[in-house]
Amino acid sequence: MITFLVCLSALIIAYFTYGRMLEKVCDIDAKNDVPSKTHYDGVDYIPLPRWRIFLIQLLNIAGLGPIFGALLGAAYGPVAFLWITLGGIFIGAMHDLVAGVISIKNCGQSLPEIIGKYMGNGTRTFMRIAALLLMVLVGAVFMSQPAELIAANISFPSLETAMSSTMSWEVFVVIMAILLYYILATIMPIDKIIGRIYPIFGLAVLVMAIGILFALLFNQDKYVIPELTSFKNCLADAKNFPIVPMLFTTIACGAISGFHATQSPMMARCMTNEKQSRSVFYGAMIAESIIALIWAAIAMAFWGGTEGLNNAIAEYGGSAARMVNEISMETLGSYIAPIVVVGIVSCAITSGDTAFRSARLIASDMLNIPQNSLLKRILVSLPLFVGGLLIIFAMPFQTIWSYFAWMNQTLAAITLWCITFYLHRHGKPVVIGLLPALFMTYVCSAYIFVSPMMFGVENRTYAYIFGAVLTVAISIWMWLSNGRSRQEG
Repeated sequence: MITFLVCLSALIIAYFTYGRMLEKVCDIDAKNDVPSKTHYDGVDYIPLPRWRIFLIQLLNIAGLGPIFGALLGAAYGPVAFLWITLGGIFIGAMHDLVAGVISIKNCGQSLPEIIGKYMGNGTRTFMRIAALLLMVLVGAVFMSQPAELIAANISFPSLETAMSSTMSWEVFVVIMAILLYYILATIMPIDKIIGRIYPIFGLAVLVMAIGILFALLFNQDKYVIPELTSFKNCLADAKNFPIVPMLFTTIACGAISGFHATQSPMMARCMTNEKQSRSVFYGAMIAESIIALIWAAIAMAFWGGTEGLNNAIAEYGGSAARMVNEISMETLGSYIAPIVVVGIVSCAITSGDTAFRSARLIASDMLNIPQNSLLKRILVSLPLFVGGLLIIFAMPFQTIWSYFAWMNQTLAAITLWCITFYLHRHGKPVVIGLLPALFMTYVCSAYIFVSPMMFGVENRTYAYIFGAVLTVAISIWMWLSNGRSRQEG
């Protein structure tokens, strides 16, 4: 419990300390004009209250990551607490805040356009393709998974049928219903659907986290949270899934996620004051890290430690959804537990709809198509939804998720390099972005050689050396890109 409480306190304190320091580094000024004022269009550039923007951002970035990812990542042991806390404070929340501020100061431009400005046209082209693919992958993942939960009547004992390899007609019908909602949420003005229903979903997410936290704090005799005494890998298959780099991709959204930087421009277009940046961007990420920390803690405590958790993962066939249901039913009871399920479904759906909306904005920025016309919004969005459906019907969930996990962290690494160059160009402390950029570049590079889903080099020493060499090569290329972008500018 001590490790958990220290990490929880560190996350909260960081918002008022490191977050405030980053606020000064970014030269945030309430007097500066914001995109919602200078580019108002009644569709995407619309001023919204801070509390609405915060909830939208939190739900945009949360998804299933801080719940499912944290639960599965907790099988590595208490070292997961350390990654969630340090990653959330110094990498994830910094990444979200600075990327969001850069977008605000560049008229709410989407991530690929911002990266192109600071890293060159070649990187811009790559990011346009990568970001669009990632958004469609996210939309597909967060369309299929809530559909399976809803189709099972949110009754996890029968979830095995809904999650079979053959899609049932019930799942197909629910997917179509979710798709219809996604289409409306993507093309309608942001204040008409997203701005109105997110507070309701946000309440479910917060009740979910607070309920589990209270169960941990007031049932310490029953739920004992392991302490961090070593960096031992407690995973059942530790040989094939070492902490470096596998933990850092298993727990992504709770610590650092490139997906977040694709969502920030949407909120940058709705803010009414630059001073809202710390609460909206840094604060939402800290809140997500806290949610991940809570779920990692209950995952270890509920099954009596990491050994019990690993056994449970094997017993449930890696189905985090069924494990979450068992936790919520016992800790919160049958009356409150459904709120947890609603929270999980809403986390997924509210990330999926904004993923497609973000994809529309990226595509429209890339093609220079104004979005004040409903017909143009439909024309830009239609190919994106077709692509999402093709992915769902053509690829199993595990395959989609493995590609998403690596692409997500790769996008985070590139964004961190962009942040580094932004800080360098404006005479700010480069180390704030450089160290996280180097770390995440190595994580993504090592993953290529370590992961059984990629090269899976058996000799770990060679795998780590290959990862280091690739990191050096990428770093050199990044600095050359920075030089070219300055010449192009």
